[in-house]
Amino acid sequence: MQNLAALKEKLNLPKRIVITTHVKPDADALGSSLGLAGYLLKRGHQVCVITPTDYPEFLNWMDGNEDVMIFEGNEEKAQYLVENADLVFCLDFSSLSRIGALGELVRQSEAEKVLIDHHLNPETFAQYVLWSTEAAATAELIFDLIEMLDDVEKITKGMAEALYAGLMTDTGNFKLPATTPHVHNIVAALMELGADVSKVSHCVYDDNSLDRMKMLGFALSERLEVIEGSTVAFFYLTLEDKKRFNYQTGDSEGLVNYGLAVKGVNVSAIFIEEEKNVKISFRSFGDIPVNEISRKYFNGGGHKNAAGGASFDDLQTTINKFKDLVQNQIKELNYEA
Repeated sequence: MQNLAALKEKLNLPKRIVITTHVKPDADALGSSLGLAGYLLKRGHQVCVITPTDYPEFLNWMDGNEDVMIFEGNEEKAQYLVENADLVFCLDFSSLSRIGALGELVRQSEAEKVLIDHHLNPETFAQYVLWSTEAAATAELIFDLIEMLDDVEKITKGMAEALYAGLMTDTGNFKLPATTPHVHNIVAALMELGADVSKVSHCVYDDNSLDRMKMLGFALSERLEVIEGSTVAFFYLTLEDKKRFNYQTGDSEGLVNYGLAVKGVNVSAIFIEEEKNVKISFRSFGDIPVNEISRKYFNGGGHKNAAGGASFDDLQTTINKFKDLVQNQIKELNYEA
């Protein structure tokens, strides 16, 4: 870690600390934030986790969730905390643009910044940096940091479960190539520290609303398509679909992965219609660089096998662009159908 010794010294005295993460936090973003928050609280610091937006209800079980401040609707209070912080930890994003309006407040704050992340192309804004694209999840890096600080014994059961959730989800339930021996060693350590992995798995994957289950069935039967002549599948959800199934934040989480369960498919995408744009997620197997597809054509980026983006065309135009890309420009993307 860059400047580890200086950070370690700074943490020896009580500090006012803000932890933030990206828009629409997933299990890694929130689990990393709450795992770190729990640790810093045990060290005697004043800590507040501020998320730019709301997040899925199926993450509400995490220890510390009740103390999370959502920036939207609490702008003045959040601004005060950021402006008066001694340290701001920025987790699971590489650019301040990924935290919306909160990003400019963080940039302007006189607090020293700590960036902990595993995404490509980190922006230079932090005095302390723990960054590795080799890490499967930011939760992995949080555990590594606590270990570097010789404080693993301070990890409680609740903290261990939050970090486990980040590892579990960002590795695709330990199926993606980023699932290294180091990841499994951390999982073993978290279990020894009390993490109930069955409980975490149930809370994240098996505690769904009836509307969400019906939407999943609908998406699989009516909104899944394999592009002719390719090994690429995609889903889409319209605004009307979302209204029909009382769509809530996080209801489409993981849906894109089902495309990869189709025999012969090695790239899956999902296109979700929003009021002003189309939200896109990509997944792939092997050497197929969906982050490059997202970066080059859909205003996004991410990891080689898991990426996200957005389109400002309408839904059908966006889908047609993607299908044309797959059918006519596939060689440009360095893989074969």
